Amino acid sequence: MNQVETCVRKKVLFLITKATWGGAQRYIFDLATHLPPDQFGVSVAYGQPGRLQKMLEEKQMEIHHLPALGRDIALFSDLMSFFQIIRLLWHVRPHVLHVNSSKAAALGVLAARFSGVPRIIFTAHGWPFKEDRHFFARSLIYFISWFTALLSHATIVVSMEDERIGKKMLRIRKKIHWIPLGIEEPVFLSREEASASLSITTSASRIVSIGELTTNKGYQYAIDAMLELEKHKADVEYFIIGDGELRAQLEERAHRQGVAERVHFLGFVENASRYLKAFDVFLLPSTKEGMPYVLLEAVAADVPIVATNVVTSFASKFVSAADAQELAGAVETVLRHKDGLPKIPVPLHAMVGRTVQLY
Repeated sequence: MNQVETCVRKKVLFLITKATWGGAQRYIFDLATHLPPDQFGVSVAYGQPGRLQKMLEEKQMEIHHLPALGRDIALFSDLMSFFQIIRLLWHVRPHVLHVNSSKAAALGVLAARFSGVPRIIFTAHGWPFKEDRHFFARSLIYFISWFTALLSHATIVVSMEDERIGKKMLRIRKKIHWIPLGIEEPVFLSREEASASLSITTSASRIVSIGELTTNKGYQYAIDAMLELEKHKADVEYFIIGDGELRAQLEERAHRQGVAERVHFLGFVENASRYLKAFDVFLLPSTKEGMPYVLLEAVAADVPIVATNVVTSFASKFVSAADAQELAGAVETVLRHKDGLPKIPVPLHAMVGRTVQLY
């Protein structure tokens, strides 16, 4: 690389708390690996190691581990994280710092302002103050989110609902940019191939959810909806693809509700979206979301979608969050009437292009 090229290329540093795997991590991976290499030099910094870190290593991308950066609030480790980020910024000297996830974003924008980073971009993957918390905690999280957006030069939101919320926040209205998530067209297995690969043989209608087993995903309400469907004599089975901290609790709930034989926990499945055509309905029972990638993949697979109204796009049928009866009723409706499938999602290159305009 000659000196002219070095001067022209912008250095972009992505920062995230956990390099595990979820929507925010996939977002960083997609951007980091698709930014034009002749225009950008890319590196990624993270706290907790995980799948994202390994995938970036396989792509031979520049990565930086910040050992003190953890998800939970802890004064000493947060101070350590702050100074580790400053040291990294002085070392990398990025033209753009692109922060993701609440903890890394808040510490990152402060460190970037202190270090004189020319351009700070914040992506809010679903405003965290939408979570079901007590008033004081939500107020504190709201302030941190607002302050992070205020110190950023631009804030990206991934859903229209988050755009609406962001534009009501004091002094940051003009900084809010809704950029829809984009995906590359997945390669799907046929229904028969996908069913065989997952060892699914049932002749019942098949409902599927894909995601980490956490409280915000609302799987407890989906399991309760299975009880409602059983009361209605609906011939359905529910498959949950993913793993997480609540698996044992959810399995116990299925047993307690008497639907364990109809609820199947398949665990983590690599490239889970390629199996979507094995199912008749995709169910998103979340109580808090930004815009999940798997929803876009279900659209691309032409699988009808039942989703809670925490998302505002792509579903065949929307229902209230935390309402098992509404979930059950919507599933029955969609199984009877599979028309009205939502529009095709945004291609990945469009998301990358609109993001680059903010750099």
